[in-house]
Amino acid sequence: MAVDFASEIQHLRATMASVREVTDLDALEAQIADLEQQAAEPNLWDDPDTAQGVTSALSRANHERDRIRAMDTRIDDLEALIELGQEEGDDETLAEAEGELGKVAKAVSQLEVRTLLSGEYDERSAVVTIRAGAGGVDAADFAEMLMRMYLRWAERHGYPTKVMDTSYAEEAGLKSATFEVNVPYAYGTLSVEGGTHRLVRISPFDNQGRRQTSFAAVEVIPLIEGTDSIEIPDNDLKIDVFRSSGPGGQSVNTTDSAVRMTHIPTGIVVSMQNEKSQIQNRAAALRVMQSRLLLAKRAEEAAERKELAGDVKASWGDQMRSYVLNPYQMVKDLRTEHETGNPSAVFDGEIDQFIETGIRWRIEQARSDD
Repeated sequence: MAVDFASEIQHLRATMASVREVTDLDALEAQIADLEQQAAEPNLWDDPDTAQGVTSALSRANHERDRIRAMDTRIDDLEALIELGQEEGDDETLAEAEGELGKVAKAVSQLEVRTLLSGEYDERSAVVTIRAGAGGVDAADFAEMLMRMYLRWAERHGYPTKVMDTSYAEEAGLKSATFEVNVPYAYGTLSVEGGTHRLVRISPFDNQGRRQTSFAAVEVIPLIEGTDSIEIPDNDLKIDVFRSSGPGGQSVNTTDSAVRMTHIPTGIVVSMQNEKSQIQNRAAALRVMQSRLLLAKRAEEAAERKELAGDVKASWGDQMRSYVLNPYQMVKDLRTEHETGNPSAVFDGEIDQFIETGIRWRIEQARSDD
């Protein structure tokens, strides 16, 4: 069936009109102008926290405006390519246009989803922690597979990442790992990945070749900024130092540079060992601790509001996705019902459709709860 290019272009432009309306480009331009004026102040860096807030906000605003402008340009270029192919009756050019149409439609859909990310911390960078759960060595191996999946996803998009802590299991895989994804809206995008992930496969660690089910937990929190007000009294923190280690327990550092920070009132623990010095690891640990406490505070406030409203429904499920490699091949999100029969591609970072459907599902759930 021939592609109805006119209808597809019309749909893309209608979606972009909705994106521009939600984004409010006029207000965004005014915000950029104001932030640029603040950034040009000669005494801006007298207050580093304020300066960081201004420059970060300016970067995010510019990024958002440029994404929309670039998408409009891509649609204009696509329409010109279609017109050229149709005028000259060039099947090769039309085939090229059809391929580009698919790419542009996917990009516009992702941009549309971005407009749904309007939560208080959605525009922040993200801190992702993966922990092996039940399942022994298979769970540790699964945790490492998930870490690679997310890092490959970030790499595919050109998003900078930074591994902050890795705790290796004795036989294979990871007990836990923490890394940052430093790009605007990383938290809003990846927050739908939080929860319990389940793997079913023939265990490569079982000499009898039995099928094994294992679990790993994914936690996603927003990266704290200097302007956030989270004060932690020193006597609420217990700080232990130890030597960083790599796979198999081999020392990769000859000094006690790694830091384990415990928040005594809540029992929250953060470990950092991938920086070069104890001071750097301590600063990184404190930043992640502040992020977790900030998120915990917001979650507690939200739970109190639901209780007052008489809403006793559970929040969206902990076990959120199954990865089945045997007896059949399938990855399925248990909340959205989105699935694929290509687990290899998923583990190689092709998770955009899972993230997109997750964000849309979360918005629908929030609307139904209102």
